[in-house]
Amino acid sequence: MESLILHFTEYLQFEKRYSDYTVRSYRDDLQAFNTFLFGQYGNLPIGEISPGFVRSWLASQKNAGISSRSINRRISVLKSFFKYLMKTGQAETSPMGSINSPKMSKRLPVYVEKKDILRLLSRIEFPDDWQGRTDRLLIAIFYNTGMRLSELVYLKEGQIDFSNSNIKVLGKGNKERLIPMSDSLSDAIRKYMQEKEDRITGDKTVCLLTNGKGERLYPKSVYLSVKKYLSIVTTLEKKSPHVLRHSFATHLTDGGAELNSVKELLGHSSLAATQVYTHNSIEKLKDVYRKAHPKA
Repeated sequence: MESLILHFTEYLQFEKRYSDYTVRSYRDDLQAFNTFLFGQYGNLPIGEISPGFVRSWLASQKNAGISSRSINRRISVLKSFFKYLMKTGQAETSPMGSINSPKMSKRLPVYVEKKDILRLLSRIEFPDDWQGRTDRLLIAIFYNTGMRLSELVYLKEGQIDFSNSNIKVLGKGNKERLIPMSDSLSDAIRKYMQEKEDRITGDKTVCLLTNGKGERLYPKSVYLSVKKYLSIVTTLEKKSPHVLRHSFATHLTDGGAELNSVKELLGHSSLAATQVYTHNSIEKLKDVYRKAHPKA
């Protein structure tokens, strides 16, 4: 099982071009499943793993307080794993055919109000040093483009097209998409790149955003920077890069953007994943109606 997990995660990394974070998440889930199997049933051949064994593991996850959303993700990981094993001839059947995912209540995306974002980007003072400049730019990029965290930390200078005012983003599954770039964001990126060229000597990463040594930013450091500055302008419990992605999409739909266009900008493979942002707009309309209409 260990070697099969290794081969599968290498396939995800080198052929499917999944991000390091996603590959690590798949590996952790599969290793947790393998640890459970070994503890309960010993060293099983892959062909002897039955749907009952999978259900036992999922039940243990539920009993441990794991959320339905996380359990659904683990089911998806196992389905992908056994599909890969069948495709490569390492398994004849999959035990996942009869495994059903638990139902989940719809969770609306958490987003920052437009006025709070604008206050952060126009009125909040960032430190007058390289860290401050980098933090300000990464927040501006997140909000102006809706990029994922993994897409931003690996964003290269060569993906910025100043002449056509767009950014080429390499998303999930190595899929490319173009995101328009405003004049203000273009100017901010150009200024940052020029200062980086003047400031940082020696070996430098080709990534756009760097630390003071010219090295690529770590996802954890980006997360902490976003959390720090969002804490200044919002009391939301969640303060992450993904909240800025949600804010980007919600503000677009609130402004009347066509849903298919928002889907393309976010890099969603399915329109269903984008439709959740219309619910925020509907809830906002309901709130206005309740407050303003005399018969509400």
